Order: sequence, then C-alpha cells, then structure tokens
Amino acid sequence: MGICLSPGLGRQLFTLAATGFAWAAVAGCAAKPEEVNVPISSWPGYEYFYLAERRGLAERYGFKLTTSQFADPQEIVHSYLRGELNVAQLTTVELVDICEKIPERCPVVVLILDESRGGDIIAARHGVDTLQDLAGKRIGTTFSSLGPYFVSRALQRSGLSLDQVEVRNMPLAEMPAALKQGSVDAVAFYPPFSDYAARDGHSRVLFDSRQTPGEIFDILVIDPSYLHSNSVVLTKLVKAWQDAHQLAQAHPKQSIGLMADRQKVSAKEFQQAENGLVYYGLAEQKVMLAPGGVMERNLKSVQKVQQELKLVRIGAQLPSVTNRLVEAALR
Repeated sequence: MGICLSPGLGRQLFTLAATGFAWAAVAGCAAKPEEVNVPISSWPGYEYFYLAERRGLAERYGFKLTTSQFADPQEIVHSYLRGELNVAQLTTVELVDICEKIPERCPVVVLILDESRGGDIIAARHGVDTLQDLAGKRIGTTFSSLGPYFVSRALQRSGLSLDQVEVRNMPLAEMPAALKQGSVDAVAFYPPFSDYAARDGHSRVLFDSRQTPGEIFDILVIDPSYLHSNSVVLTKLVKAWQDAHQLAQAHPKQSIGLMADRQKVSAKEFQQAENGLVYYGLAEQKVMLAPGGVMERNLKSVQKVQQELKLVRIGAQLPSVTNRLVEAALR
C-alpha cells in the first residue's frame, strides 16, 4: 500500500478503537468538538473515512468525524454543486467536470485517496472477446464520471474512437442487470458493481486500469473557502485517514470485514478489489501534490481528454492542488 506502520501504532489504534468514545465521555464538560462530514459512495478507496468514523479515530485529534452514505457517486457531485457539501471524495474526471460548472467553488485537491491499477474495468457479454469487437456495440457508462474517459482510453488502444460505438448513459447500479439481460454489450464500472456482475457469470473483463498506470486517481477535495477557514481541523482529518489505513494493516480481518459489510460484499471480494488499487503514504503525497507534480500533470491530461470528448469546454478552470495539509499532517 505504501503506508507504513509506526512501531506500536497499530496496537495504539486498536486500543483506541476498542474504547470507542471513552475519550469523549471523559471530556464531556469540554467544548463541543469541531465536526467534519465526508460523503461516501461505493468504492474501496473511499471506505477508510468510514473505518475512521466507526473506530473513533478522530477522537484522538479532538474533532468529530461523520460520514454520509450515497448510493451513486454522481449524487455526491450534484450535492457539491448545490452547495450541500464542503468535502468530497471524487475521481479526477468528476473534479474537472465540477470546476467547469462552478469555477467560483472549484474544489482544491488536498489528498490522493488511491490510484486505480485494475480497479476500473470494462466488461463485456460473452461473444464480445476483444476491444476491437466493440465497434458498433452498445457500451453502458455513467456520464460526468470516469466512464467516458476510461472507455475512450480503452478504445484508443484498439484503434477505435467513441464515435464508433454507441455510448449509453446509465447508473452504475443498473449495469450488472443490463449486462445479464443484454440491453448493453459492455459496461465501464468498478467494485462492488463489477463484483455483482462477476457473480452472474454473464460477462468477461476486456480492459482494466492496469493498462492506464498513472492516469486514474481518486482524491479528497475541499471547497476553497472552507479550506481557508478550517485548515487545522482538515489537517486532523488527513491524519485520521492515515490512521485508518494503519489500523487496517495492523488488524486487517476486523477492518476489512467492517468496510466490506458497508458495501454488501464479502471480505474476499473487498480484498480482491483492493488488489487493483495503490495507496500512497503522506510522505509520497507531499511530492505528488507539489506544484508541477503528478497530480497537477494528471489533471491537465484529464481536462485535455474531456475537452477532446466535448465534455468540458475549452478554457474551463483547471482545479488547484495543494500539499499544505499533507505537510502539516507530517509534522
């Protein structure tokens, strides 16, 4: 994962988790702690804030962490657009889309949650055996998400383009049934939705994000005004995220079981999904989030592809990136 445990920290975190909210009970007369809410949709890399919440990992830093669960990632995008969220877990594609729509609230990237290297998948019904076979076929994807970008990158590898296929917009939750029923020939999705399709046995994987290394990231983004006013507690949020990863390394059975249960998949399926992800520790992220670093370059590349696909207009605002919270969390 690239996230290393400090000596004895795993035991400390487990003890903290076991005691739950004991700290809060002792400090009952203290001022009400600051609260940060993080929205969660179904993706393994997004679950660590849920783990941190359930195990009380924010308590050691003196703030309250809550999570809000969303059935579809696009609901998180729409909630941010409506001004209902200050914090979001997004793909870089979703971020670029938001910044075109509301440049005045274009979120700032503060943390890399994961890189997908196998987690994102294009699966097809039996009889569609290669990417070249997708020519003229129906491909289900979710617009304003990673889907169109990922499909376009896969098609490029096979000498095809988006105008040579029929792209259909559909919710992720409908994709496994659509494959089974034959209403589409292929879909672009990810766990747990790809797990549901795999159980049915009506499809096979044609392409995954191992073939696009360094391109597909999930990120934590913050409303710029909220970031300016709440940098101290947001630094603590980054620390709690790191602690959740360390807890999962020290006590994988309990941690993975909890996260898998929320996604309604087995622990084995959750672990298999995580095999397609790369997690970066804070020391690595300090460099990746620096000016001119990996994340800035990635966002420029994503925006360029989105513009070529006519999903984002030329001249749209490019999202900002900062390593300030990561630097502070490392101190």
